[in-house]
Amino acid sequence: MMVDPQRHGNDEDEPKPGDEAELSTRLARLDSRLGEISSGQEQAAKAARRKASDASGLGQAFRLSAEFIAGVIAGGFLGWMLDSFAGSSPWGFIIGLLLGFGSGMLNMLRASGELNRGATSDKSPVSVRRPEDDARK
Repeated sequence: MMVDPQRHGNDEDEPKPGDEAELSTRLARLDSRLGEISSGQEQAAKAARRKASDASGLGQAFRLSAEFIAGVIAGGFLGWMLDSFAGSSPWGFIIGLLLGFGSGMLNMLRASGELNRGATSDKSPVSVRRPEDDARK
């Protein structure tokens, strides 16, 4: 039996014409299934980000309202205590409520400034170094 130098193996290793067509259809099906899976994962990630952002916004709203309410209650309580010791019936309470309102607004503005600063610092983590900063040290 003679060996043909053009052949490099068995006849089984050679691709058959029907195999390439079948392979391309299987590849197309696999590509479409991977596309469906990846789009489903993207939608799930978007939904998770939206849910986290809603929870984060609700937490910020509760924090700001608690800052304001705590200031008003503390001012009213201190005014009421001043009234009980000094005997100036409604005036200490009224002034305490007004001061509490002002301090509650101030605390709320400070807290919202911290929230805004934290949100902007998360978006731009890269700091820029300038040559004059190095010269000062």
